[in-house]
This record gives sequence, C-alpha cells and structure tokens, in this order.
Amino acid sequence: MAISEGDKLPEATLHVIKEGRPTPITTDDLFSGKKVVLFAVPGAYTPTCSQAHLPGYVVQADAIKAKGVDSIVCLAVNDAFVMDSWGADRNAEALIMVGDGNGDFTKAVGLEMDGSGFGLGTRSQRYAMIVEDGTVTKLAVEDPGQFEVSKAEAILEAL
Repeated sequence: MAISEGDKLPEATLHVIKEGRPTPITTDDLFSGKKVVLFAVPGAYTPTCSQAHLPGYVVQADAIKAKGVDSIVCLAVNDAFVMDSWGADRNAEALIMVGDGNGDFTKAVGLEMDGSGFGLGTRSQRYAMIVEDGTVTKLAVEDPGQFEVSKAEAILEAL
C-alpha cells in the first residue's frame, strides 16, 4: 500500500556522492526537523524527467525555498553516480540528488512501478511530496504517462 498524506516516512538509507564516493544518507538526515520537497522520477536522463521535471525544480528552486522549504530532493531508482552526474549536467546544484539504487525507499513508500517493458526494471513512479519533520503533508502521484501534479509549479502552488 502506498504512503498517504499524514504518514511518517519509513526509515531508509539512500546515497549521495560526496568527495567522489557514494555516501549513505538516511531519511532521518534528509527530513528530520526540516520542511522538504521530495520529487521522484522514473529515471535520470529519461525524456520527461530531463526535459521537464528536473528543469522545473531547478528553475523554481529559489521560489520554493522562499516558501520556507529547507531543501529540495530529487530521487530516482538509479545509483548515486548517475544521479550526481545528471544533476551536474542539468545545473541542479541547489537540489540534493539522491540515488535509491536498490529501490528500498521506493518500495517502502509503495510507489514503485514496473518499467521492465522498457528495459528499466523496477523504478519509481513519478511523484512529488512535501514532507514536514518526516511526515508527508502533501502527496502528488502522477497517473501513468502524465506530468501535471508533481511538477515544480504545482508543488509551489501547494506550498
């Protein structure tokens, strides 16, 4: 069952790149005592993710943070090296690019999807959430093939 508004995020360990190495970062590190916008994409470098989803958050980062958001986290079921490279390629320095390489967090929140028909295996659904001190206060999950409710402008409006 998928996570819902009002639910606490599960404990999980994700990875970021620090000093050229994959470094564990826990959900507690990312969300405890903070207001965070988390958005997830099916895959780094994929068309909608690269051309619209990530760029929207890059462009809107200052406006989102001006609404009291401490950080913006981009997550995909990709390894931390891919996420770091993708973020650098797309000028996402204002975002935290997080790899959920094994899909543990994605499965724990019940938002995985089967991308095997495209050769992608298990991936994350496209969604965004506002998280306050580890609790989901807004959850916007896209219907398959859609890109409306999780884009930066929609989340900015929800803030």
